[in-house]
Amino acid sequence: MTAPAKPWLTLIGIGEDGADGLIPAAREALAQARLIVGGARHLALAGPLAAKTLVWPSPIGDAVPAILARRGEPVCVLASGDPFFYGVGTLLAAHIAPAEMICFPSPSAFSLAAARLHWSLQDATLISLHGRDFERIIPVVQPGARILCLVWDETTAPRIAKLLCERDLGASTITVLEAMGGPKERIRAAPARAFDLAGVNPLNLLAIEVAREPRSGFLSTASGRDDGLFEHDGQLTKRHARAITLSSLAPRRGDLLIDVGAGSGSIAIEWLLLDSANRAIAIEQRPDRAERILRNARKLGAPQIEVIVGAAPAAFAGLPQPQAIFIGGGASDVELVEAAFAVLAQGGRLVVNAVTLEAEAALIAHYKSRGGELTKIEIARADPLGGFHGWRPAMPITQWAVTK
Repeated sequence: MTAPAKPWLTLIGIGEDGADGLIPAAREALAQARLIVGGARHLALAGPLAAKTLVWPSPIGDAVPAILARRGEPVCVLASGDPFFYGVGTLLAAHIAPAEMICFPSPSAFSLAAARLHWSLQDATLISLHGRDFERIIPVVQPGARILCLVWDETTAPRIAKLLCERDLGASTITVLEAMGGPKERIRAAPARAFDLAGVNPLNLLAIEVAREPRSGFLSTASGRDDGLFEHDGQLTKRHARAITLSSLAPRRGDLLIDVGAGSGSIAIEWLLLDSANRAIAIEQRPDRAERILRNARKLGAPQIEVIVGAAPAAFAGLPQPQAIFIGGGASDVELVEAAFAVLAQGGRLVVNAVTLEAEAALIAHYKSRGGELTKIEIARADPLGGFHGWRPAMPITQWAVTK
């Protein structure tokens, strides 16, 4: 279908000051529109409106066909602040060509908050929990961090205060910025340990100044986190081997990992913690271990993990193509390793760890046929030996890594 000669869809970011805060071009687009789409609050802020209106359904994606049905006619979509900053702009851009859409943004809630608090926006951590898992905030709680957080509603602030107190970070300050830009704007702050702000407007943003101590309250940003952070039944890739394994997997931003025989899920979870855009699927045969993986993921701030109860290679069927696959158990299964290599994306990485002689022999055969890198990982810990200390070696690990 040939695109219209000029944009027919106008995406307008509106603030709490309503139509008065819009630029003339945005107000003109509203006046000319035959259909105006937005949340009930947005439509009220822009009113009175002469055109037909449509309140966003749930899920909002269900409104896309109705918008596309008006293609070529003047249509306006209202959104909060900057529609392309945690907004509906990305959804619409997936269906409508750039030449067919024009956008008039207003300041985002993040920009308004930084202006109110005199914070450097580029130095703050920006995160949205609206419509997302609460646990996503855990990895960004770092010493001295300044966090700007979009929320679900008035319940988010006390939940974050409780989380900080559980980590002995009660000295952190939580500032609640309500209905910014409008006549009901209000800014209040309280320490996490004594957070008692009442009557919080559901339309709010949180600014969190995290305490710097104690260090034990923070999750390390490095791979190979402490083994004690993971609930497990012995099926755990230990921290030093885990760090080496993640390095061998060579993750890139947004890559998908499939962790085969995931056990406690430590590899997949740390893969997700490397970057918020990363994706991971954990395949685990035992339902009890699958539940444990989900618990570990929530505890460490990676609730977006997908867990499949089943056995590979059968479990590969129907999955999206991964850029990395890790096999921590089953290295001696030639069919499994070959199937994993087959489903891997071109340029992707396959890493297999083995501890038995039989599995090592299989990896040597794979190395001879496909190349890659074959590495022996040997780790020893200092343990008491009478009145002295000696090295107690762990079972050596043979690792085969290859790029497809």
